[in-house]
Amino acid sequence: MTSNRHNRTDDDSVLDAARDCVLAVGVRRTTLTDIARRAGVSRMTLYRRWPDVRTIVGDLMTREWTALATAAQPPDDGRPTRERLVEGLVAGVRAFRDHPLLRKIVEVDPELLLPYVLDRRGASQEAFLAILEAAVRAGHADGSVRPDHPVRQARAVLLVIQSFALSVPTMTEPADPGLSPDAFDAELRHTLERTLAP
Repeated sequence: MTSNRHNRTDDDSVLDAARDCVLAVGVRRTTLTDIARRAGVSRMTLYRRWPDVRTIVGDLMTREWTALATAAQPPDDGRPTRERLVEGLVAGVRAFRDHPLLRKIVEVDPELLLPYVLDRRGASQEAFLAILEAAVRAGHADGSVRPDHPVRQARAVLLVIQSFALSVPTMTEPADPGLSPDAFDAELRHTLERTLAP
């Protein structure tokens, strides 16, 4: 048990170092040597756990974004599941869109995101789907979410929130309050409510 906790702490220190490097120079310009130096470990120590920088960055994205998704979910305070789920999703999308790691990747290394949008699901998406499916099933149980295929519903919701998380900046207009990020967050709330309501 202590060994597992120690390994997680070691992993976190490496991922913290990777985050600092990526925020400073982007993924392509970050090297294993940079990460090892910043984490205070040898390069061989990193090679035993991660074969390359992209693998470390993949683990970093999973850690950062699943923590963000978990933190965005409101506690079970007795309100219907759908209400809490929609509230958490809108807050989570806003936080994700503003996350420094995402902003840096979009600015400098956007191709890093393409496989997760076009080809396959990543670990972060699998974690999001587990959270969404559990919430959808809870919403079925309390009657606040439309009964249907829970896995498909969770995946459909993820498709919607991914587009709002990644593409809203391409649709906003600074001079028009009706096309502001806040206005699109309100539109996302409306879309999710209509999608999930019985």
